[in-house]
Amino acid sequence: MTPPRAPQIPVVVLAGFLGSGKTTLLNHLLRNRAGNRIGVIVNDFGSIEIDAVTVAGQVGSTVSLGNGCLCCAVDASELDTYLETLTGPAARLDVIVIEASGLAEPQELVRMLLASDNPHIRYGGLVEVVDAAEFTATRERHPEIDRHLAVADLIVLNKTDRVTDARLRAVRESVGTSGGRAAVICSAYGRIDPELLFDPVLRPDEDDSFRQLTFEDLLPEDDRTHEEHLHAAYESVAFTSDVPLCPRRFMAFLDSRPAGLYRIKGFADFGAGDPGNRYALHAVGGFLRFVPRRWARDEPRLTQLVLIGSGIDADALRKELEGCQEPWQPSAADQDAAEQLERGMWGVLRYVRQPDDDVAPAAAPDDDET
Repeated sequence: MTPPRAPQIPVVVLAGFLGSGKTTLLNHLLRNRAGNRIGVIVNDFGSIEIDAVTVAGQVGSTVSLGNGCLCCAVDASELDTYLETLTGPAARLDVIVIEASGLAEPQELVRMLLASDNPHIRYGGLVEVVDAAEFTATRERHPEIDRHLAVADLIVLNKTDRVTDARLRAVRESVGTSGGRAAVICSAYGRIDPELLFDPVLRPDEDDSFRQLTFEDLLPEDDRTHEEHLHAAYESVAFTSDVPLCPRRFMAFLDSRPAGLYRIKGFADFGAGDPGNRYALHAVGGFLRFVPRRWARDEPRLTQLVLIGSGIDADALRKELEGCQEPWQPSAADQDAAEQLERGMWGVLRYVRQPDDDVAPAAAPDDDET
């Protein structure tokens, strides 16, 4: 029997100009990692100041941050080499975060990830951190910020505690216009909910009574109270259906998903379109990937999706998804209908990466899809 394939590790690119708060946000993620083991690749040669561990300009070095988290300081040309190291079984990582240089072109890092032939990773999104207090000055010094915002999947408008409400509205409107369809969330001190970027991990094999203390355990209680309100920055919509989806309608929904919808994850059932498989779905920003997986014996045939974003209309999204349901399925006698259903699956198959593929997908998303 073929052993189950290990899940692909999401790789998140964290970008933003100098002083925007990237490292602060990264430290926040490490302190509030939702049970994940995080690998960090630093292209900024800055400092990760956590638990007295500092990485400063040490190209080619790897430092343990504790809790199974690792940090590598690398040159961009070494990215593939370190991705290979961090995705090895010994590292046991759940997510990788690349902190880009404040003067880097984030789109190039995204291109490198999409072109990578490493079968153990998947694109986890481009997060652009923006200093709300200095946005106008930054834009004057670095007009290319508009280009960076345009390719971002998630924009974190940071340091919002340093501006008035009126100024924040103006900056958010300006950032939202430049960022196109990207979700925009506000934060102070880089405090965002980790579940925006990666899912909580439960490890039943670890005995909680004898485990090593984590950074989260060592933080004072007062330093953790803000976490209770992080969810207010975004919305999460769950959708479950025991009626198969029409592949053509569902792809139309995905192609026209609204601004602010950052992540979609879950499984889609296309019924007679492919009765032997359910399709694992991963979408971040404009990036989309399906992976067919065989239905388990006696497994309920359900579509189960979670949609995450900022400023989204939950009721409208559910209504659109309900409109994708296809209660009628063609029989063998309905040859024309069966052929239409098969053609409808072509749109899905464009975004399929087979579970046993060992190479990058032949059709990477276009520039406006990253």
